Formats: sequence, structure tokens, C-alpha cells
Amino acid sequence: MSRVVTTYHQRVAEEKRALIVTAATALFLELGYDRTSLARIAERSGVSRATLFKQFPSKAALFDAIVTESWSAADEDDPPQAGNVVDGLGIIGRRYAELLGRARMSDLFRIVIAELPRFPELAHAQFSQGKMPYFESVRSYLLAEHEAGTVRIEDVDLAATQFLGMISNYVFWPTLLVPGWEVSAERVAQVVDEAVRTTAARYAADGPGASAND
Repeated sequence: MSRVVTTYHQRVAEEKRALIVTAATALFLELGYDRTSLARIAERSGVSRATLFKQFPSKAALFDAIVTESWSAADEDDPPQAGNVVDGLGIIGRRYAELLGRARMSDLFRIVIAELPRFPELAHAQFSQGKMPYFESVRSYLLAEHEAGTVRIEDVDLAATQFLGMISNYVFWPTLLVPGWEVSAERVAQVVDEAVRTTAARYAADGPGASAND
């Protein structure tokens, strides 16, 4: 019986946490980070102040949760195994495009950009807790392919940046700048496929990325 009760309480706590994060995101967008109080977030989410403070003792902690939720797809699936760079990058590229297509990701970037002059720590949290861990997972995959001999990459950081940039520059950044910008699923698939082909060709083991001594 105690296990059932514990599971129930955990589920309720997770549901309330999701309500709080959703309400906080909406209020940060509507009112700005500075003008949004924890009390207002509690009211919007329909939970008591005690419940909110128990989960999030500060707005900074709550914003960290928004970052974690926004980048959560990075932890949902195992990274592809090295051995076939086209297949591996295809998996990573599709996951990245899906992640960028989430409304919560756009919301996160809008909050950070709007509050950057007054609250640079928000950008730091977004970069160090969200973007960088995800980037490191892609970097680690490319390094594994390099070590497996399927590609030759002298600058893995640059290669990861190039690959992710080819996708985000088309399917994500315009959504923050151009009202009504939409990219069809077919077009997203094409963008990812071209990014994979370009990266695989550039860093092919016997291509221009190979060392002259190889």
C-alpha cells in the first residue's frame, strides 16, 4: 500500500511541477522575468505558494527547470553508435530538428534574448545547462566516429558547430524573427539530409578532411 501511495504522490508532484513550469514560461514571456513574482506564478499555475516554494525556492531555480525541460530531448534517447556516420548523423539531425521545433524551445530563447541586458545570468544558464550539454553529446559522437576511422576530423568542435548550424539556421532561427515562419516536415527532412550529406562528404576518411599523412 505504501508503494502505491508513494507513486501517487510522485505523480501528483510531477503534474504540479509541469503546471508551474508552464505558467512560469508564459508569465516570463508576458510580463518579463523581473516583473514576474513567484506568488503570481503560483496563482497562474493553480498551486499553493507552499507547494511552489517547496519545488522552486527562487526564480533562478525555476528558470533552470525551464532550461532543463526545453532541452530534455537530449536525454531521452541513447546516442547512435559509431560505425556509420550517415546513419548516426541522420538520427542526431532528426532529433535536433524535432527539439528545435518544440514551442517551449522558442519560448526559452525569447525569454533569454529579451532579458539578456538586465539578466545575463539567464543566458549563462541556458548555455551551460542546456546548449552545451547537448553540443557535447554531438561532439562526443563525432569524436567516436573519428576514432573509429569512419571520418577524419581535426577540429571536432567546429564540425559539430557546422552540422548543428546547418539545421538550426533554417528550421529554428527564422521562427524568432519572421512572423508566421513555418517549415514543412518534408522540408525539415530535406534540410537534415543535406546537412548529413555535407558533413559526411567534408569529413570522409579519404576526403578533404583527411590528413596528408594518412
